Amino acid sequence: MKFDLGRLVITPAVLTGVSVDGILRAVDRHVCGDWGEVPDLVRITNESGLLNSGDLLSVYHSTGGIELRVLTTADRLTTTVHLAGESLPI
Repeated sequence: MKFDLGRLVITPAVLTGVSVDGILRAVDRHVCGDWGEVPDLVRITNESGLLNSGDLLSVYHSTGGIELRVLTTADRLTTTVHLAGESLPI
């Protein structure tokens, strides 16, 4: 683990559209610093965020092709697993 996840929030759309195994695999990759399919700028921003307490974003695709995003807040209090384009819970 490269950082603490804090409280893990998984949106209902993820729970209904992605297997539990797919969700766990994405969270595991995220916490290990494997950012998945993000652009180079996001990868660089994530690496900087590890050192300077910034947000951390990862993007993965489920076996069914669903784009899954994992976002950890800069304060490391919350990690949210959500679908691309989905509004994040407050």
